Amino acid sequence: MNQLAPLPCSVASVVAALLVGMCVALPAMAATLQVQTQDAAGRPLVDAIVFLESPQAKAAVKPVQGTEIAQVSRQFTPQVTVVPVGTSVQFPNKDTVRHHVYSFSPVKFELKLYTGTAANPVVFDKPGIAVLGCNIHDNMAAWVVIVETPYYGRSGPDGKLALDNVPSGNYRLRIWHQNLAVGAPATEQALSLAATGQSVIVKVSGLTP
Repeated sequence: MNQLAPLPCSVASVVAALLVGMCVALPAMAATLQVQTQDAAGRPLVDAIVFLESPQAKAAVKPVQGTEIAQVSRQFTPQVTVVPVGTSVQFPNKDTVRHHVYSFSPVKFELKLYTGTAANPVVFDKPGIAVLGCNIHDNMAAWVVIVETPYYGRSGPDGKLALDNVPSGNYRLRIWHQNLAVGAPATEQALSLAATGQSVIVKVSGLTP
């Protein structure tokens, strides 16, 4: 019986590398998630904060640079800010009066009376919703949504948004809006994102006028 000649070492090495490569799991394909947010009556929900959570998303999260929440005309601007966990935020006071900025929610911090830019930024190192106020001006309010994911966005006037370049896989789809009751968590539902992308409609109940 004829025996097969052994492969040359160089060819054998290439074949072995190909076999190993075939055993390695391919990375998840990037997809786009289209989200339509609505209130309980089915009307478009403007400025809803949408984000996707998973262990893989948490591992990929990175702080962003250059985020600030200013005080202008005795109001916070912007009123709602979304940041990945670990992000530092500056709070410049652009008014001619002093402000005392603080959070009275589980995500706590305090910037005592100051003008100009506070000496130290606030590092939001825990996920959650920080409700901001001013100890001098009771009408001032704002929110910081701290997320453990790089996949987040805000709905437009039509209640829609698109999250692009999201790896396919299993997530928790979460929605938060400033008209939810103080302390209310973001709504959530399970989502399995296909490699071809997906469109979902989400209704948020419990909103106040």
